[in-house]
Amino acid sequence: MHDDRTVTEARLKRVLDERIRPAVYPQSVPLAVSVWHAPGEPVPVAKGLAAAGTPIEVGAPWGPPWGTSWFTVTGTVPQEWAGRTVEALLDLGFDENMPGFQCEGLVYRPDGSPVKGLSPRNHWVRVSDSATGGEAVVLHVEAAANPVILDYHPFVPTELGDRTTAGDAPRYRLARMDLAVLDRTVWELVQDLEVLGQLMAELPVEGARRWEVLRAVERALDALDLQDVGGTAERAREALRGVLSAPAHASAHRLSAVGHAHIDSAWLWPLRETVRKVARTTANMTALLEDEPDFVYAMSQAQQFAWIKEHRPEVYARVKKAVADGRFVPVGGMWVESDTNMPGAEALARQFVHGKRFFLEEFGIETEEVWLPDSFGYSAALPQLVRLAGARWFLTQKISWSRTNKFPHHTFWWEGIDGTRVFTHFPPIDTYNSQLSGQELAHAVRNFQEKGRATRSLAPTGWGDGGGGTTREMVARAKRLADLEGSARVRFEKPSAFFEKAHAEYPDAPVWAGELYLELHRATLTSQARTKQGNRRCEHLLREAELWSATAAVRTGLPYPHEALDRLWKTVLLHQFHDILPGTSIAWVHREAVRTYAQVAAELEALIGEALTALAGDPAGGHALVFNAAPHARAGVPAGGAAPAAAPDGAPTGVRPREGGGFVLDNGLLRIEVDGRGLIVSVHDPAADRETLAPGAAANLLQLHQDFPAMWDAWDVDHFYRNTVTDLTGADLVEAAGDDGVRVVRTFGSSRAEQHITLPAGERRVDIATDVDWHETEKFLKAAFPLDVHAERIAAETQFGHLYRPTHTNTSWDAAKFEACAHRFVHLEEPGWGVALVNDSTYGYDVTRTVREEDTGTTTTVRLSLLRAPRFPDPRTDQGPHRFRYALVPAATVGDAVREGHRINLPERHVPGSARGVAPLVTVDDDAVVVSAVKMADDGSGDVVVRLYESRGGRARPHLTADFPVTRASHCDLLERPQRPFDLGSALPLRPFEIVTLRLSRG
Repeated sequence: MHDDRTVTEARLKRVLDERIRPAVYPQSVPLAVSVWHAPGEPVPVAKGLAAAGTPIEVGAPWGPPWGTSWFTVTGTVPQEWAGRTVEALLDLGFDENMPGFQCEGLVYRPDGSPVKGLSPRNHWVRVSDSATGGEAVVLHVEAAANPVILDYHPFVPTELGDRTTAGDAPRYRLARMDLAVLDRTVWELVQDLEVLGQLMAELPVEGARRWEVLRAVERALDALDLQDVGGTAERAREALRGVLSAPAHASAHRLSAVGHAHIDSAWLWPLRETVRKVARTTANMTALLEDEPDFVYAMSQAQQFAWIKEHRPEVYARVKKAVADGRFVPVGGMWVESDTNMPGAEALARQFVHGKRFFLEEFGIETEEVWLPDSFGYSAALPQLVRLAGARWFLTQKISWSRTNKFPHHTFWWEGIDGTRVFTHFPPIDTYNSQLSGQELAHAVRNFQEKGRATRSLAPTGWGDGGGGTTREMVARAKRLADLEGSARVRFEKPSAFFEKAHAEYPDAPVWAGELYLELHRATLTSQARTKQGNRRCEHLLREAELWSATAAVRTGLPYPHEALDRLWKTVLLHQFHDILPGTSIAWVHREAVRTYAQVAAELEALIGEALTALAGDPAGGHALVFNAAPHARAGVPAGGAAPAAAPDGAPTGVRPREGGGFVLDNGLLRIEVDGRGLIVSVHDPAADRETLAPGAAANLLQLHQDFPAMWDAWDVDHFYRNTVTDLTGADLVEAAGDDGVRVVRTFGSSRAEQHITLPAGERRVDIATDVDWHETEKFLKAAFPLDVHAERIAAETQFGHLYRPTHTNTSWDAAKFEACAHRFVHLEEPGWGVALVNDSTYGYDVTRTVREEDTGTTTTVRLSLLRAPRFPDPRTDQGPHRFRYALVPAATVGDAVREGHRINLPERHVPGSARGVAPLVTVDDDAVVVSAVKMADDGSGDVVVRLYESRGGRARPHLTADFPVTRASHCDLLERPQRPFDLGSALPLRPFEIVTLRLSRG
């Protein structure tokens, strides 16, 4: 019996590969081909269609890296093919194993209308369902010579990731360019045999069903004349009808297939190429929808819809029609499938605002599911934002990549930091690029954690990452698997239909509270520091631009820059895509990102400057105003307003030599010692008579690790990196700098670091500015602060609040979080006394806890992750100069951490003028409540929108005061749609970390 099985499986594979698949196209004739190679960047479609080509033969090389070639193929359908189905087979030189990661094409008719995309395993174009014979065939192909970067050895450094270094040697050879007859019966036989062969391989050997399928396959192969496959294919299919018609068991798992093509908005290709990838894929999918009435396709990322609307309107027209027909389904409700760890609070909210609003305005659709299959972990702030955006469901697949712990659920309620819950699904098929293979379906059934409680899961189906989408072969599999014994029941349907049914059958699903931490790709919190710094800076500049522009609009009548802010927000949101902000794209992407962030920052600075000038009045007016965009008052300046400049409050800082080398800094609130190595060896709090640092330890210690992960260079840092460390204690220079600081210069390897350690007058805070000229390779640079604090948990800021993570490694779940994300601060404390570490541009941190033998005390070491130097996919990641600013804040509460985190990211602005002050548009009377945005309503009505949240994890009842006439106040959702009235005269009750958006109509 065993021998029968293995022989039949081997026989089936050989007959399929060598006889049946070749017989799908039994007759063919060559097409004539000409080519025009576009110089430089891609050209408009009309120009490509009109260009005069030169003849090219099959087998000829074409395509320098990132180049575009326009092929024209011409031919005539032979008369003897009358009544047959005819297709053009256009193979640009594809590698069948790499869909989405190589050359691709988009086919056009002579009139410029798109036909479909070309990619590996999908390089046919229908010419006629039933030819008359003699038809002329003319097709144009816009072919992109995208180089293969993620090859079979994906972590070898390559210069192909930037057009400036990729060279100009052709990457491809033109393969098949034919007209061919499609034998539909043979094609259907291939689908029958593939489905049954894959099913047979997954069925239990001891079960009767496997042997029924095997015998049926044997009979079909026996019925086939290998020298006349086309003539005997129907006979072979007849032998399979019995096993293909056997219905699934009543208890069979139900799998909702959703047509899908996860398209990374940038990754191993630049943004401009993604525009074309989206056009190719959507042209493909709209064509497939026309051919397959049961097929449903879903696409996320409003940005990608906007791209084709702008750049490929002829494709967008087809998309819009298919959306109106209800079968091309916008999902996700976000501008892009963003990273969710690092975007700031307002930015993550705006992902929903701009995404959902696009779908509403373009299609009249209120998307209800959040679709993030591939982001690298999920912030605990998301559930509340999902619900405030009017969505109900959440989907991801990526957590199945975790290396240490298997997540215990596939369908569950996810609870965020504020207590909000959202119904969530992880597809147990463990891929967002499913082909609906027998192996994938069997894995989904075995893997499903909710057996006995729920019966449904979802499968995103189609080639993805680089696009391509669902193929007709996948749809054919779904038809055969709709009700087939031994398999899950498969049906194409909308994600919303799946979620409605899954929720109805499992309303009491288990609850997971807190972040969805991915136990992988932790280095994405550090790679490509310039990209991360550009994001952070632009987020805070956007806050300022909105705040001061709104204030100037209300106070002076200055027109509010709606259009500019909308465009700039969308640019920043685009760059939060989960392979841009995390630093995992090719060099081209990050080179462009740095330039784009600089342009965005310059434009925002101009908007801010215009608003501040309007508010400050005549620059020759003789006053110096200080504008404070932070949400807390400081040095006599109100939050969100301006006041005259004043002298620092508190005693000046003294700097004197330290016995044994170094310097002592003292401002009466803190006493700092910097030793001869330039390291901080004491931070004393005289009010508490307490030392901040662990005995004998040095803080602001730069540490260098070897950093060569087992896989995924730019993505990963593995736990073993800690096995070796070099403390950078040698100093080239330690000197006093100004009246309140110390300057330290170090060289190491091929790099240089210069630090300024400052104790500002009147502040309980040590400021550190670190400039690094970085020229290391495969190294990891951290800044360490060993603290004399015994704490079992550390608070790390996330969007609209903070979450706690353990400082210990009691469980494998705790140990796996050896590198984690924090926004502007981390904070740890013993009852009554704590320490905060705040920053202006870093995200990754780690924390370790050790017990000292000499006094049994606990040292808790917090380290900020500054720089890495991976070589794939960008071989020169982070080389060159960088600046980081961070501060140590002793005797800090969580509230202090929130305040100081905003301070370091939103420095005061000094503006000359005639005004004696600028009152804030709105104020709140509770420092626990942070105003995260003050802006004019997006609809141009002149209403003022205020978003605020409780920041400390407790209850609050603030009063909000508006310093302008308000005729009506309303609670609204993230999209600024009013929901219920609000009485400005009453307290605003807030739950821990609750977000509230208010709309104030002006009189």
